[in-house]
Amino acid sequence: MTVTATSVDESDQVRQPTAPAARGTRLLRLLPAAAAALSGVLLYVSFPPRTLWWLALPAFAVFGWVLRGRGWKAGLGLGYLFGLGFLLPLLVWTGVEVGPGPWLALVAVEALFVALVGAGVAVVSKLPGWPVWAAAVWIAGEAARARAPFHGFPWGKVAFGQADGVFLPLAAVGGTPVLGFAVVLCGFGLCEVVRLAVQARRTGAVRRSAAVVALLGVAVPVVGAVAARPLVSDKAEDGSVTVAVIQGNVPRAGLEFNAQRRAVLDHHARETERLAAQVRAGKVAKPDFVLWPENSSDIDPFANADAAAVIDRAAKTIGVPVSVGGVVGRDGKLYNEQILWDPVKGPTDTYDKRQIQPFGEYLPLRSLIGAINTNWTSMVSQDFSRGSKPGVFDMDGAKVGLVTCYEAAFDWAVRSEVTDGAQMISVPSNNATFDRSEMTYQQLAMSRVRAVEHSRTVTVPVTSGVSAIIMPDGRITQRTGMFVADSLVQKVPLRSSQTPATRLGVLPEIALVLVAAGGLGSAIGAGVRRRRAGDV
Repeated sequence: MTVTATSVDESDQVRQPTAPAARGTRLLRLLPAAAAALSGVLLYVSFPPRTLWWLALPAFAVFGWVLRGRGWKAGLGLGYLFGLGFLLPLLVWTGVEVGPGPWLALVAVEALFVALVGAGVAVVSKLPGWPVWAAAVWIAGEAARARAPFHGFPWGKVAFGQADGVFLPLAAVGGTPVLGFAVVLCGFGLCEVVRLAVQARRTGAVRRSAAVVALLGVAVPVVGAVAARPLVSDKAEDGSVTVAVIQGNVPRAGLEFNAQRRAVLDHHARETERLAAQVRAGKVAKPDFVLWPENSSDIDPFANADAAAVIDRAAKTIGVPVSVGGVVGRDGKLYNEQILWDPVKGPTDTYDKRQIQPFGEYLPLRSLIGAINTNWTSMVSQDFSRGSKPGVFDMDGAKVGLVTCYEAAFDWAVRSEVTDGAQMISVPSNNATFDRSEMTYQQLAMSRVRAVEHSRTVTVPVTSGVSAIIMPDGRITQRTGMFVADSLVQKVPLRSSQTPATRLGVLPEIALVLVAAGGLGSAIGAGVRRRRAGDV
């Protein structure tokens, strides 16, 4: 028995020194997963309301480091962690009033797209010049997210975090796909530059071609952004107009912002009449037209004579056309509508929102969702119908393109207004249901990117803030606070020329998707050939 005890003691003495090493090995194995998630968080921090746009570069550099040389299965998991790190905090506003369930479900689905991107980046990371292929794969993932499921959800495109960045002029070259590609390429290029520098330090040798490609991956996006700067201008081409943006505020935040009948409408009419008094007193220049937010008339003015009378009185008081947002019933259908209200003729034109919001304005899979949670079916008791035509209002001779709230996230919805003749853009929105979350700042950044993309003045009238006036070069010249009644009045330029991004439309995105497909095809083909060679 003594011998046995001695043997056990000796065995324990042998094992004890290896225990810390084993723990260290386990921690090292967790390092890529932790780095993937944290780099996703870093990408989130680069988004508004912060102006830390440059953090997107180290975010993608770390993500590239994590994925490079790995198999597609590892890339899938690491990509999902990156997606969670990015989207969980970015989209937390979606659960402000309805609880964490919808927020977590949305993130879980959207992160699947990022997971597939992670798998794709891992596959192409074995190719020469991998940062180019990998950046194209990321844009292909964004293109897919913008289209599916339920007509897509492009919130969180990399481009939307770059409103304050040096790469912004590239939006005028090829829209959000080219702007996003440049940022991601620069990040992955930075990863490759650091990797090759470390390799050179260890071995004293690096292939010149690889070093040149890596440096170009960092330099070309920056040089391209500088070269694109002349495309960005705030000069008037078709004269100027004085525009007024009305933020009437709401009686309360949250889903019940319009629970008190006509209160929201009265708030906006009152602020318009206050502005008219300032104009008469000579304190403010008289506007050529007035822009109200989405849902600024909380009851249908076509079905309620009292609502129509309030709007008509406000329009007559200010004496210029007013664009009014309302929920309108017509032929048994419900529309989120902008109404052009003339002070003499009354309502003369309408625009029905085309890109309506799933689970907010319509309920996909209604019977299935109702069986799971009846609260959803009660909140969205009737689905909104989609409009079918672009909305460009002729307001005192100016062509104003309407892009209602959620539509600002979709490339096609904004571009269609410009190609239909819009000389400026208005993005009427209602953020009252999201309280004081970051949602309004994220949407404001989108509008700034759209201003540069199409070289148009963009106004953002919001029920509860932040409302703003944005120049065609992306600068915010005036803005309101949140949950205050206020108005903004400013002379703004009208423009009719089209940027390359407007003219090219979806072609840059298609080209980048084809680059991604080419990279994936090459990498998969090379892998098959290696396996066949090994079998031989």
